[in-house]
Amino acid sequence: MPALQPARGTQDILPDSMRRHRAVIDGARAVAGRYGFEEMATPIFEFTEVFSRPIGEATDIVSKEMYTFKDRGGEEVTLRPENTAGVVRAVISNGLTQSMPLRYFYAGPMFRYERPQKGRFRQFNQIGIEFIGSKRSAADVEAISLGADVLQELGVLKDCVLHLNTLGDAESRLAYRGALVEYFSARRNGLSEDSRRRLERNPLRILDSKDAGDIAINADAPMFDSYLTENARTHFGEVCTGLEALGISYTLDPRLVRGLDYYCHSAFEFVTESLGAQGTVLGGGRYDGLMKLMGGPDQPAVGWAAGVERLALLIAEPPALPRPIAVIPVGPRGEEQTPIIAQMLRRAGRTVYPIYQGNLGRRIRRAVDATARAAVILGDDELARGVVMVRDLDKGEQVEVPLAELKDRLAPFR
Repeated sequence: MPALQPARGTQDILPDSMRRHRAVIDGARAVAGRYGFEEMATPIFEFTEVFSRPIGEATDIVSKEMYTFKDRGGEEVTLRPENTAGVVRAVISNGLTQSMPLRYFYAGPMFRYERPQKGRFRQFNQIGIEFIGSKRSAADVEAISLGADVLQELGVLKDCVLHLNTLGDAESRLAYRGALVEYFSARRNGLSEDSRRRLERNPLRILDSKDAGDIAINADAPMFDSYLTENARTHFGEVCTGLEALGISYTLDPRLVRGLDYYCHSAFEFVTESLGAQGTVLGGGRYDGLMKLMGGPDQPAVGWAAGVERLALLIAEPPALPRPIAVIPVGPRGEEQTPIIAQMLRRAGRTVYPIYQGNLGRRIRRAVDATARAAVILGDDELARGVVMVRDLDKGEQVEVPLAELKDRLAPFR
């Protein structure tokens, strides 16, 4: 019988990778906290409508990528493909709409059925923030600044470029949509099948196509800037001015279109060339109509999400874990005392690794393989005299230490 393997598009996060993941999440959590964002979590699965209604039936996420199934009670549920809709649902469900503005940070797994590639999995992890309840352009600037500071904290901002665009307000998008429908309809035969489908439902998404034929047609498509209302133009200008005041450089990208239907006004991505074609490491924007769409009051919001796996590929090697102390019993009395001494050292804040199997030489080698800094050898004769042997595994030196002084004598071995 062949050995069982993980499902395609999933991965086991083993200790070395987990240290990188933890460094990304802990670093982002710390920065978000300095901005006043509190951590929260939503369920990994929700009723399907939580995602299908706001994300949009015409999007690839809903039509192709969601993990949707009926539970044993016959309810249709979906593993969350993203977390913004879940956070907004949580605000509505918990009666928090009277407490605006709200600032939330989150971290956790998401699920999309798509082709696995470097840094992208079917079960993947995201960090993100949602700033709900402020329509001011300053909120967009703060969200982008927070993202930049997270990347700076992780040491990767220097390798990223901020791409910035505006998706305008509802009036702007309606006018632009008409212009795109007219342009793409005249070139319908040259569009990919996906883009022909999007033409009927959400032509802005054609601008985000990765198909070579679509990219060529997009090159001469109308520009959004010509269809912006004065309100939308003013909002975007204030965002640009605010970023410049903070010293955050950006590149205007008129073809930047976020992948979800509920975005408006500011859209942004931090992009790197260090990961090849899939270069976006953090992206987001404003989504003022989402809460109303989900049955709540009409509240503005802005947020972003970033892939933990991609960021983990970019960061420097995190600091190593503290090197453990090996406790090695030699004889029955030593084995009896090992759990007691190990517990004493752990309560003193030390990482302890007991080794029971093999002869003394083999146990010492195992301690070295485990990167132990020192070994405490518990011989029966030594214990009878109230002492233990402490071996410096880096220098190979060994000294006799009174058991009562062990914690203090191990202080240099950190």
